[in-house]
Formats: sequence, structure tokens, C-alpha cells
Amino acid sequence: MALVIDDELGVRESFRVILDGEFEVLEADEGAKGLDVLRSRRVDVVLLDVRMPGPPGPTFLPQILALDDRLAVIIVTAVKDVRTAVEAIKGGAYDYVTKPFDVDEILALVRQAAERRALEREVHYLRAELDRAHGFDALVGRHPSMVRLYELIAQVAQTPATVLIAAETGTGKELVARAIHRQGPRRAQPLVAVNLAAIPDTLLESELFGHEKGSFTGAHARKTGKFELAQGGTLFLDEVGTLRVDLQAKLLRALQEREIERLGGGRPIPVDVRIIAATNVDLKAAVRARAFREDLFYRLNVVPVAIPPLRARKDDIPILVEHFLRKYSREFKKDVRGISRGALPALQAYDWPGNVRELENIVERSVALATGPVVHLDDLPVDLAIHEINQRTGGDGGQTSLPLHEARDRFEQAYVLRALERENWNRSRAARLLGMHRNTLLARLAAWGLRPEDIARALPPAAGGGRP
Repeated sequence: MALVIDDELGVRESFRVILDGEFEVLEADEGAKGLDVLRSRRVDVVLLDVRMPGPPGPTFLPQILALDDRLAVIIVTAVKDVRTAVEAIKGGAYDYVTKPFDVDEILALVRQAAERRALEREVHYLRAELDRAHGFDALVGRHPSMVRLYELIAQVAQTPATVLIAAETGTGKELVARAIHRQGPRRAQPLVAVNLAAIPDTLLESELFGHEKGSFTGAHARKTGKFELAQGGTLFLDEVGTLRVDLQAKLLRALQEREIERLGGGRPIPVDVRIIAATNVDLKAAVRARAFREDLFYRLNVVPVAIPPLRARKDDIPILVEHFLRKYSREFKKDVRGISRGALPALQAYDWPGNVRELENIVERSVALATGPVVHLDDLPVDLAIHEINQRTGGDGGQTSLPLHEARDRFEQAYVLRALERENWNRSRAARLLGMHRNTLLARLAAWGLRPEDIARALPPAAGGGRP
């Protein structure tokens, strides 16, 4: 995309004619308006006139590059302003052209600038992918909400600030904690993860702070707690919202004083750990209900980090599926390379209450049971195949709670969808397989809210043949 900043309408129209067909061309008749365009649109090349009413074009160059220092800015000048253009080049402009300009020269220059911009963007993306692979652990996704999460992780990792990760179960809270640890200066030291909800209340204090020999029945030897094991590194406290109120007070003291005491011990032990906590409950509501200490909440919530649920970033499902297919194909030593065009829309229609963990479980199961190189709709649970229809009809997926006619109707929907997939979404052949007239099949699909044109848009053309 190119932006022309020039006060002369004729010049702007000339650039539009030259570039039209290869570039989308935006226009602004002064520098300030050009800045407004750049703040709202992603532009690759700017053609900036030198002489305009008000401030000359090059005075806007630092502001343009401040918005995006990789933006290619081409200065457009009269012959006598070459010195000004040269100064602009020194200030970061990509190149300059003089009026009257040669059409081929302009087109070649803009192409070259756009190609450089595309190459820089690709290099930036590949570097980000490498950083993600080596510093973001198994976090997968390119949705804008995930990109913002990666940026926040990179920012907070360089500080010693305490982090509170708030997210639903299955979104990858521990993966985010590990990414923060590995991106930060403590990466060479241990990261110790503790699931507070998985430890019995009677053992939790000992697990966190340790105990001395003889401090209670069964304490036959000194035990080092998680705080001491994480010395110099990071302590990840998962499900912190389940912590007993009395232990909340001891955790608060450990955070404030940077020291702990083992059970049965009378000597404070200095600890140097970074705390990352996580919760799947609303701690603010827990504070209002007096189930969680307000002072501990603010001590933990220095930098809040939210992880988007999978239903809010469904565009990432194909990438996640591909990732898990590779993972479990290697693990199970099976040649499963992809997912069918019928199965993928079923995955994308589902709301994933268990988030990424649930998706991973489904893919793992599908790879384990797959008999060929492609996961088909038949390899998925029935509920996934008809979930979108269930949502439209207000169903909750609980088959035993449905009236018989509705349960029978849903079974028929799943059966028809799978027949369609087996016949490569050719509705005539699927109708013959099902023993019904093609028009009857189309009527059934329409009654279920599945229009043929929707299926055609959602699914790519089959190899070696189209749809009737």
C-alpha cells in the first residue's frame, strides 16, 4: 500500500494512475493528514512532497519514521531542491525523485521499496518465530491477541516485577510463566512450579516453606520447601486463588520480607525468588467475598497478564491442530500429516470450554485412532461434528437429557455430515450413498441451517473435482 502526500491534486492523480493495479494508493494533501492516515492504516511506501503549504514535507519525516522506522519514505522534489532531498536521505528517507518524474522510474522505485519492506517484514516474522520457539516454549498462535501477549511477555520478562496470570483452565498459564522465566535474566536459574490446588491443605505449608526434622508427626528429616528450591530463579504458584486464608498471610509475609521460616524452625531464611502466580477465578470477586486477602491480591497483581480463551481466537485453531498433529505423529510414530476439510470446520465451530488443552486432547486421541495419513470427521467425537447445529438449536451437548426425537435428529445430522465428507462434499453422490434424493438432502441441510453455499465457501475445492 502506498501513501501520496502532496498538495497538488494533479500530482496525486498522476501517482494513482502510475501505481494503480499494483498498489492500493491512499492520498493526503498535507503532512498532518498523512500522519493521521499512517496511524490508522498499514502503509508500505510513502511518497512525500517537499514543498507544500505550511511546514515543508521533510519536517514530517521524523514523525513518520517515529510511527514505523522501517517505512520506506520517498522524497518528491523539484530539481533545485536536491540538497533538501539529500538531507532527507541522511534523516532516514529511502530515496528521492525529481519533478517532472519518469513513469518507469517511479514504478520501479516504489516496487523496490515495497519489496524491501516485504523482505524486512518476513525477516522480522522469522526472527519472532525463532524467539517464540526458543523463548516462548509451546505457545502457538498468530491471532492479534496472542501477538499482544508475546509482546507483554517480552516486556515484563526483563523486570523483576511479580506477575499475576488470569486465564481460564487449559489456556496455557504455565507455558506463559515458563516463557516469562526463559525470556528474563533468571533463565539460568530454576523455575519451580507448584499447583496449589493439587496439594492437600495439611501438606501445603510444608511444600511451600519446608519443615525441620521432628516439627510434626512423620517429619523424620528436614525438608526443603519450594521457595528455597527456587532460590535465584522463579516460583510459579498456580491456582493461587485456592490458597487457605492463613497461608495467604504467610505468603504475603514472604513476598514483603523476602524471607521464610520452615515449619518447626525459628530462624528466618532469606529468599531471592521471582513470583509468578496464576488463577482461573476472579480474585477481585474473591476479595469482595473476603475469601482472598486484598493486600495479597495487590502484592501479586503488579503486572496482570490475561491469556485469551481459544473461542476468542479461533483463527489459530488450524495452526494449533498442525502443531499437535506433528507432536503426536512423532510421539506415536505414525504418519498422520493433516486434517480433512470436513473435520477442520467442525473443530472451528466448537467453543472449546477446555481451551487449548481440550483441543490437544482431541488431536492426540484422533492421531492415536487414525488409520490413515489424514484425520477425518469420523475420527472426531460426534459432539464436535454437530456442535454448531447444537448451538443454533440451543442444545447443551448432553444427549441423555434430550427428547428422543431431538436426539434422533442430531444423530441424523452427524450421519449426513460424515456421508458428505466421505463423498468429498459432493451432494449428489452423498444423497445416493444415503439412499435419498439430492433435493431431500438439500432440504435437510437447509432445515439444519447448513446452506450449500456456506459449505462451498467454508471448504476449499476438492482435488480433481468440483462440487455439483
